[in-house]
Amino acid sequence: MIEFQIEKKEQNTKARLGKIVYNGKVYETPMFMPVGTQATVKTLSPEEVKDTKAGIILANTYHLWLRPGDEIVRDAGGLHKFMNYDGPILTDSGGFQVFSLAKPKDITEEGVHFKNQYNGDKLFLTPEKSIQIQENLGSDIVMSFDECPPASASYEYLKQSVERTIRWAKRGKDVFKGNDQLLFGIVQGGAYEDLRRMSAESLVEIGFDGYSIGGVANDHESKEDMYKAFEYSTKYLPEDKMRYAMGIGEPIDLVEGVIRGIDLFDCVSPTRLARHGHALTKYGKINLKNAKYKTDFTPISDSCDCYACKHYTKAYIKHLIAAEETFGQRLLSIHNIRYLISLMEEIREAIREDRLLEFRETFIEDYYGKNIK
Repeated sequence: MIEFQIEKKEQNTKARLGKIVYNGKVYETPMFMPVGTQATVKTLSPEEVKDTKAGIILANTYHLWLRPGDEIVRDAGGLHKFMNYDGPILTDSGGFQVFSLAKPKDITEEGVHFKNQYNGDKLFLTPEKSIQIQENLGSDIVMSFDECPPASASYEYLKQSVERTIRWAKRGKDVFKGNDQLLFGIVQGGAYEDLRRMSAESLVEIGFDGYSIGGVANDHESKEDMYKAFEYSTKYLPEDKMRYAMGIGEPIDLVEGVIRGIDLFDCVSPTRLARHGHALTKYGKINLKNAKYKTDFTPISDSCDCYACKHYTKAYIKHLIAAEETFGQRLLSIHNIRYLISLMEEIREAIREDRLLEFRETFIEDYYGKNIK
């Protein structure tokens, strides 16, 4: 089972330096977690993922429930054996995917009705069923089933949604067996402090092993509202428990999230960007489809220690992307994941030295040229 403890708090912010102990290995936080939706980080082997110095990785409850089926994963010995990854694994609740498929009329107090996206079968997911699936998957960190309202939802709807999510969290907790797994509650409430407080305090009263901050990865949400959600949530959460901002992968959002007391982040963005030819660098995102890289025989980044930067040039990777060779996507995926993990390493060093605010200013100037879009 995962054990977590806070090692240091930064003097000038709410940032925390922590460590996770799992199977005799130590993983430091704050941490970025690569996403392996279908029990695989897209295009990469587990060995390649570990080579990026990744710690926790994610798998998706909804997708694995539909295929190959959670009972098949259970019979294979759980996710760790099934996908050959010996590090910690976190599973989401399936709520985000289900609510993207469901219509408002399909959301009931008991659970959510929706159709299987692969064959059209009618499905029904409840808080209890989500917990059962994740127990079968055998992940180390389990998420409570929550409602995922859109960023544009009214205050009245958000309040009802938060209250339902609290009731669902209690129902999930009641059936959770806790066999070497941790269970996280998910704080919702949009950009409203009173709703975030109600959500956080209610979940803390129920009692969870850690807490997630949901509703911060909506497409139409402003960064201002995202950062408010961070602040309004962490303010009411226990100091000694992990805090996880779900679906966050934009570099500046990682920095700002850590400043506001977040420990864990995840996002599909590094591999998704890679599949479209984009690479993350200290000086911003670059598109290797651009013609200027055709004769650029330098690595993506001179300062990066990833496999792609050690062995290949921009010109070669551009060629692979243009030729639609998957090796190009793999190299960019390795690099982009390593970039975000190395960014977190730099953030942790800044916390140790109590200079996180100075780090933020230098980072913004380098990565965005002072202009954050």
